[in-house]
Amino acid sequence: MGSMIAPPDVQPSLAPRGGVVRPARRPPGWVAPGPRPATPDRPEVWPGPGEDLCYLSGDFRILQRLDGHRWSADDLVTAWFAAERVAHAPPRRTVDLGCGIGTVLLFTAWRFPDARCAGVEAQEVSASMARRSVAWNGVDARGEVRWGDLRDPAVLDGLAPAELVTGTPPYLPVGTGIESARLQCGPCRFEHRGGVEDYCVAAARLLAPGAPFVACAAARQRPRVEAAAAAAGLALEAWRDVVPKEGKAALFSVYALRRAEAVASCHDEPPLVLRGRNGRFTEEFDALRRTMGMPV
Repeated sequence: MGSMIAPPDVQPSLAPRGGVVRPARRPPGWVAPGPRPATPDRPEVWPGPGEDLCYLSGDFRILQRLDGHRWSADDLVTAWFAAERVAHAPPRRTVDLGCGIGTVLLFTAWRFPDARCAGVEAQEVSASMARRSVAWNGVDARGEVRWGDLRDPAVLDGLAPAELVTGTPPYLPVGTGIESARLQCGPCRFEHRGGVEDYCVAAARLLAPGAPFVACAAARQRPRVEAAAAAAGLALEAWRDVVPKEGKAALFSVYALRRAEAVASCHDEPPLVLRGRNGRFTEEFDALRRTMGMPV
């Protein structure tokens, strides 16, 4: 979609600490679904210089760096694919591995308002932002973000058993491409602290019996995901390719894994196409967005 200038009533505003507060872009009469945030009266939960506060699900918002990592379709589709797998039995405890700025964690907390939602993140700046977003939305009592390496079992202590584990691992081994110099971005794409293999091992430590681990990976990496799952005692139950635009190749895929003994068969689901040839979101992607509390 082409860029557009926001009318005066939806122009960004400055937060008390000097950051940017993004306005809502919503159709007339649209009412945000889901739980309402309970923002505490603490200045540090608002964006500071170089940060903005953006809408995510319903009235939930997320803090992001203007010059750093920002949430993307990988996070949205992973959160949705995960939520759909447990919607029939809402989880009481969830864990997002490598949670970054907290996107999947917040999507999950919005979708399941009675769940305790934890995130684990190795980059201190990202973990700090995720904690502040959790606080801004008022879910401190049931949400936490741990700063640490998910490969360290001690970092995961007390988080099991989880009825849902999610993860958006980096896709690329270090040295296989040019890393961005922007804050946070290099380790978000390159495997500075392990890849999907390490995420599978960590998930296996956390999963309750029969619970799913849902993750994303580059579309061409399905054999790698299957091997990583098997090495951790998990098995691939289902996957779905995600196509950015009709006629294009799949950009990434989302995978659902469970403990091997809980998986009777494996199947692929029809590709999810985000945009049609006209460049507009497809009806299916619009439906996904509605499910995740986004206006269409």
